[in-house]
Amino acid sequence: MAQASGDRHPHGGGHIATAGAPLESATGAIIALHGRGGGADDIIALAKQVAPSAVAIVAPQASGNIWYPFRFLEPMERNEPYLSSALRRVGELIAELQEQGIPVERIALLGFSQGACLALETAARNARRYAAVIGFSGGLIGPPGTRFDYDGGLHGAPVFLGCSDVDPHIPKERVEESAAALRRLGAAVDVRIYPGMGHTINRDELDAARAMLAKAFAPGERDSSQARNDSGGSE
Repeated sequence: MAQASGDRHPHGGGHIATAGAPLESATGAIIALHGRGGGADDIIALAKQVAPSAVAIVAPQASGNIWYPFRFLEPMERNEPYLSSALRRVGELIAELQEQGIPVERIALLGFSQGACLALETAARNARRYAAVIGFSGGLIGPPGTRFDYDGGLHGAPVFLGCSDVDPHIPKERVEESAAALRRLGAAVDVRIYPGMGHTINRDELDAARAMLAKAFAPGERDSSQARNDSGGSE
């Protein structure tokens, strides 16, 4: 895939790791987004645990192993230009996958921690009928009191949100706010809050993500999701 760089696009020239089915024969694609301090290879290993075998996995590498320098609850401007660059990078990958013949309704977004926040924010700001959106320990980005009002519609796209009730980085209230905002956009949201778990991923989350992706990329789902897009309706 093409790469670009620039002072206002610090993530533009990052490495892109791939796994799963080759793009030219894949039935869909997952864009996998790593967390703070992690890397593309780390999230590839996670995505491989839940991805159907016929699906390609694409994982961009953040500059310096972080997508944005401060907490996702900080004022937006504190995380610039990195936040805008991160969102732009995901948008570029979506466009490149489309150019290679994979439509948006066959593209899933998946992330952990910072990567989950980025996946959810991408879906909300660019609301379309994605194959699925999976956020492990993440929420929509913005300081407390942010009004999560977005244009467009997710048209029944399945969304999974999993998080601990005592996660030191992701407040439970933000996960619930994010679920409500995504439902307003028309997503079918499965939100699961786990007591006392901490900042990690458990087996139930992996099982839920695996089941969601298996259904999203099942044979025949492409035609039905395209029909929903054409009619403008949702599930």
